[in-house]
Amino acid sequence: MPTSTISDLLPGKLFIGADWRDAASGETIDTLNPATGERLTTLAEAGPADVGAAVDAARQAFESKPWATMAAADRGRLLTKLAGLVERDLEKLACLETLDNGKPIFESRYVDLPAIVDIFHYYAGWATKLHGETIPVRGPYLNYTLREPVGVVGAIVPWNFPLLLASWKLGPALAAGNTVVLKPAEQTSLTALALAELTREAGFPPGVINVVTGRGRVTGAALAGHPGVDKIAFTGSTETGKSVMRAGVDTLKRVTLELGGKSPNIVLQDADLENAVKGAYNGIFYGKGEVCAAGSRLFVHRKVHDAFLEKLVERTKKLVPADPMDPKTRLGALVSAEQMRKVLEYVEIGKSEGARLAAGGGRVEVGNGKGYFVAPTVFDGVKNDSRLAREEIFGHVLATLVFDDLEEVVRASNDNPYGLAAAVWTRDIAKAHNLAARLKAGTVWINCYNAYDAAAPFGGVKASGFGRDLGMHALEAYTQTKDVWVNLKD
Repeated sequence: MPTSTISDLLPGKLFIGADWRDAASGETIDTLNPATGERLTTLAEAGPADVGAAVDAARQAFESKPWATMAAADRGRLLTKLAGLVERDLEKLACLETLDNGKPIFESRYVDLPAIVDIFHYYAGWATKLHGETIPVRGPYLNYTLREPVGVVGAIVPWNFPLLLASWKLGPALAAGNTVVLKPAEQTSLTALALAELTREAGFPPGVINVVTGRGRVTGAALAGHPGVDKIAFTGSTETGKSVMRAGVDTLKRVTLELGGKSPNIVLQDADLENAVKGAYNGIFYGKGEVCAAGSRLFVHRKVHDAFLEKLVERTKKLVPADPMDPKTRLGALVSAEQMRKVLEYVEIGKSEGARLAAGGGRVEVGNGKGYFVAPTVFDGVKNDSRLAREEIFGHVLATLVFDDLEEVVRASNDNPYGLAAAVWTRDIAKAHNLAARLKAGTVWINCYNAYDAAAPFGGVKASGFGRDLGMHALEAYTQTKDVWVNLKD
């Protein structure tokens, strides 16, 4: 299956104006299988000329027939058709995602791909729900607003949820009538290329969706700074997000940023410990911890700390990294050698800072021994001002901290540069709502973790960015309001 799946693609090409073409420079980069360290295939690296061609194709599509004059209902039908094609090719796309990213096929097949189908269906319904309003102004005037698309959108997405996060951008952008140039991460571009072919099969007009592959410092930088791009939708690291903002300053681009996180996962004294242990476990080990909203800071009340940690460590030690293509695997390979080195460096940092290594902490050999596998790792006795607690690792390394009262845990939770997500485990609903209001985070989960839905907005505050993906709130960033005055005086 893997070989035939990749051979169905045109991975060495760029998708511009509904055509497959080579990079103008002829430059290429290899994409590797994280589970084996071996080359999967070669990608084209789009340079400024290629990005310019993609932006020109998107601009032409935005301003001319049939996209500019297409009825909203017909845009919705195209998104519905795309959802159906993704569902038809779900097995193939899941296989590609796992080969490229290293995540377990279970996650690709049963979490990511079904969510992508839901997102395209959800935004297909929104295409006909975007409208203006009439305003009762003073004087003999009819005053009304029009809700219009912003234009050409540059979407730059990371490697942790490659196709899922692309759908977070594509869904609302297309429903609102924009055109898109999508730049996937260089480590994980295969599913974006597969989706490009599906958009052509679905009948999207040429130029509405374009895919340019390449490294961030080359392709991403060219897209972020291109004067023909009206909006950048970016998901990635905080530092790269700052660069994206700077690149858009001269042309005053709209920018939305979903960035990093160091999310607090808070277990109160009265919590259901069994469920809270499961929540802490899934909060850090799902997706190999390569999750912006991972619950990487675990705050446990002192009176339940020992019992809680014992249960968590016991459960963690049963989680063994294994072949991502095996349906039974629940912990796959980190996305790259670079990411593996980073995770292992933070393990050493944690030790040097005096934290106690309670589980994991080392590389694990799987298969040919060349893959990027690391044991699930739990630290205890972590200080909130340590690097282990303040810096985003983006891997399955958990920092456990102890607290004694609500005021202390609120201060400690908020004393961090990031503000993407948080969670609270308690049987006391008053405490739960009180904490939800006081925690500085874009999302707060109560007695659950990593709950998402196409209809629920997601995004952060502080160094975790601004703007929202998903839900109706995402559409605000892809539309602009025009006000119209009509003189009704005789």
